[in-house]
Amino acid sequence: MDIEQKQADLIEHFVKRASVLQGSALGALVADATSHPSLFAFSEILAVPSVLQLEGTDSSVYLDVLRLFAHGTWSDYKRNADRLPQLVPEQVLKLKQLTVLTLAETNKVLPYDQLMQELDVTNVRELEDFLINECMYAGIVRGKLDQLRRCFEVQFAAGRDLRPGQLGGMIQTLSSWLATSDNLLVSIQEKIKWADSMSELDKKHRKEVEDRIEEVKKSLSLKKLHTVSRPTLTSEGMRRSTLNLVE
Repeated sequence: MDIEQKQADLIEHFVKRASVLQGSALGALVADATSHPSLFAFSEILAVPSVLQLEGTDSSVYLDVLRLFAHGTWSDYKRNADRLPQLVPEQVLKLKQLTVLTLAETNKVLPYDQLMQELDVTNVRELEDFLINECMYAGIVRGKLDQLRRCFEVQFAAGRDLRPGQLGGMIQTLSSWLATSDNLLVSIQEKIKWADSMSELDKKHRKEVEDRIEEVKKSLSLKKLHTVSRPTLTSEGMRRSTLNLVE
């Protein structure tokens, strides 16, 4: 099963569970979802009505945790740790994985120093082990570890949940890309038409040249035939003609 299908199945599972729970009963579900080693998307769970109803209640902290895992990073958690539940090791690992995805959204070359600071990693060996074992083997990123340049070159990174307000910017970017593609298509079509017209002109010119060559060949053939068909006098005939003239 590929990672996309597995994600879809897990999301469906947790959405169904969330739909039949209320209030503090959602706490265990949030903990399970944010600890699951193969789940990296939480927007669908956040959209469940019973989850949204946690806003402003004594159980709103569970909603905050879901939002953190949907859009936040390890640094965000540290800044708000005083009002959030303490995370278990599985949640810490998950949030650090998501942090790598967030960094990869804006830069395809991630310096080791930046990664170590964002992930609270103390040395390069620990960082590289994390990137290989917890990110690349998990299938959420692909890339190259460059020890000489001390950076991670990102070749692929799974997308995170869209943050509030991010959809509009994405639509605008896609619209601009579509307009550019349309203009490029028109330009390509015009070049194809020009190439076709030049091809037709070339064919026409070639036909004219071939016709002219045929005319020249026919003309030369007629001249040759005319030359061969003219009567020629032998030396005896010339002598008799001369005698006749003398007489």
